[in-house]
Amino acid sequence: MARATLTIDLDAIAANWRALDARSGRDVETAGVLKADAYGLGAARVGPALHAAGARVFFVALSEEGAALRAALGPGPAIHVLSGLLPGDAEILRTHDLSPCLNSAAQVIDFENTLPNHICAVQLDSGMHRLGLNASELASVLDPLSRLRPRLVLSHLACADAPDHPQNANQRRAFIDLANRLPPAPRSLAATGGVLLGPDYHFDLTRPGVGLFGGLPFTEARPAVTLALPVIQVREVATGGGVGYGAAWVAPRPSRVATLSAGYADGLLRAIAGGAVQLFAGERACPLIGRVSMDLVTVDVTDLADVPSHLEILNARQTVDDLARAAGTIGYEILTSLGDRYERVYKGAAADPGAISGRA
Repeated sequence: MARATLTIDLDAIAANWRALDARSGRDVETAGVLKADAYGLGAARVGPALHAAGARVFFVALSEEGAALRAALGPGPAIHVLSGLLPGDAEILRTHDLSPCLNSAAQVIDFENTLPNHICAVQLDSGMHRLGLNASELASVLDPLSRLRPRLVLSHLACADAPDHPQNANQRRAFIDLANRLPPAPRSLAATGGVLLGPDYHFDLTRPGVGLFGGLPFTEARPAVTLALPVIQVREVATGGGVGYGAAWVAPRPSRVATLSAGYADGLLRAIAGGAVQLFAGERACPLIGRVSMDLVTVDVTDLADVPSHLEILNARQTVDDLARAAGTIGYEILTSLGDRYERVYKGAAADPGAISGRA
């Protein structure tokens, strides 16, 4: 089958980073969160583009992700590992100069025993009850933490995408209280949603992630991805003819139906078929019809004078969050589900790795 093309706009990602960076004061540093291979878009390409834009601090989920990002960035930028110190991580952290975000009393003790002179950060549970040390755990390891002197203290907001939610203010207060018990270090509470909550949540460093890639809640973000699906067949369907599994769409008139090469194996979630999704031929929108199958989708192209070789399902007119609404999920899942069968094309000034400047 012909391959669909996923185009990733590195200039848009860099512009989104700059726009989020501008939301905070000059004394607040803006990092880049590149976990899950930069939300599925390729940390080896996105990381250097953000570094060229000015980012000097990065976050990943796992030590292996950190090692891959270090290979792309070279020495210099700080890379924090959000999962902390997991079994078998010590040598990776040491070799690639990665800073684990210690999340539990056990991790603090293990870290002091295995990497006592290495850099680290500490994550606090300010009320999300997911990762991080709560008040009692923190009290139990204050002595080793005073010896380790973490370079960053962070926590994570549970409800930042709901600005009026009272938990935001409650977590901010809890974070300050817990952080005040530690040796002085830069503090970080805000991811993309927290950046948008305003200066009270910015502290010393912000950590935008999904907003870099065009996702909500950053409504001013530039779309960073375009996904064009190849048309591999067009057929005429008589009135009353059913299309696809279960004959889920029945032609209301004599119709032309295009079959496109991509499906749920490529991250186009099966659930989007129920949500008024369009595919685009330039400015012309054509409805997705029938069920999404493993490798194929079908589109009603009756109203097109000419059917192009490709139709776009992601672009500036229909974003990852539009697909997410159709599927009853969030843009994060759409981004991170985009499969490896796509031909990936990087565009923008930073698209040529040899042209990237500012590398540490």
